[in-house]
Amino acid sequence: MKVVIQRVSESNVKVDGKIVGDIGKGLMLLIGIDENDSTSDADWLVQKILNLRIFGDEDDKLNLSVQDIKGEILCISQFTLIADYKKGNRPSFIKAAKPDQAIPLFEYFKDEISKSGLKIESGIFGADMKVSLINDGPVTIVMDSITKA
Repeated sequence: MKVVIQRVSESNVKVDGKIVGDIGKGLMLLIGIDENDSTSDADWLVQKILNLRIFGDEDDKLNLSVQDIKGEILCISQFTLIADYKKGNRPSFIKAAKPDQAIPLFEYFKDEISKSGLKIESGIFGADMKVSLINDGPVTIVMDSITKA
């Protein structure tokens, strides 16, 4: 799994012109699921993301997690993160998990994050989504479960 983590002041996602997910201060996550990913990949990423210290403390040092600030999280499925772009100019998405595998794993990921008690919103899997955000910092981090220890 690959996740692009963006610290935001606010973020929302629209489908057919209607807001389907809306958060204030917290994290907007773009989540790509590879055909070889499993719940252990999701578990590792959820723990890393929930405990990632990228919010400022009283001294403006990055010492606080999204849990510490009681932030909100917007999850967006993003199969294009799994693009293979090494050959030619048209990216290949052949390694991206098919919907019958990706949807349950995306739902599992969201369920595990929701156990934190934080407000969780999401887009609609497979929909044409319009995502808006105000990137706070900006702070953007890319995580890949392949690199887990």
